[in-house]
Amino acid sequence: MTRMFSVIRIALLLASLLIAPYAAAQSNDYQEASRLFRSGQQTQALERVDNFLKGNPKDARARFLKGLILTERNQPADAIRLFTGLTDDYPELPEPYNNLAVLHASQGQYDKARAVLEMAIRTHPSYATAHENLGDIYAKMASQAYDKALQLDKSNPAAQTKLKLINELFSSSTRPK
Repeated sequence: MTRMFSVIRIALLLASLLIAPYAAAQSNDYQEASRLFRSGQQTQALERVDNFLKGNPKDARARFLKGLILTERNQPADAIRLFTGLTDDYPELPEPYNNLAVLHASQGQYDKARAVLEMAIRTHPSYATAHENLGDIYAKMASQAYDKALQLDKSNPAAQTKLKLINELFSSSTRPK
């Protein structure tokens, strides 16, 4: 799952560019908040994006950026509320669904993550990141099922082999290259 989150982090930054057609004109506060976020200054970025949102409460880009900031600040409940609101207001955008799924997955809520990723794919069938993340969720769910099978029958060689393959898949994809 670690690889999924690193892929998502990159996708999250790029996704904010995809939302541009749905948002109001850029302002200095939004631009500065985005710059501060990219430079790791989350507190200042949050202040700037909040200031921008006071005058532009429906701006999808700024709300999305705020969700990213909240995620980076380890405020998952607030980020979940924000991304859920974005999916309600802009159901045609796949990125908020994807980010919502990542947050659910990070909390071990794989069924919720799966459902949200399926919505992302319905809104944008060619959104490769959502497809990849859905595959990761299915693999994590499979891992849990094999674990359960082994709890019930420790001598099940098929479940042992499958679980080992999934674990190797994720451990090899998280090694530094």
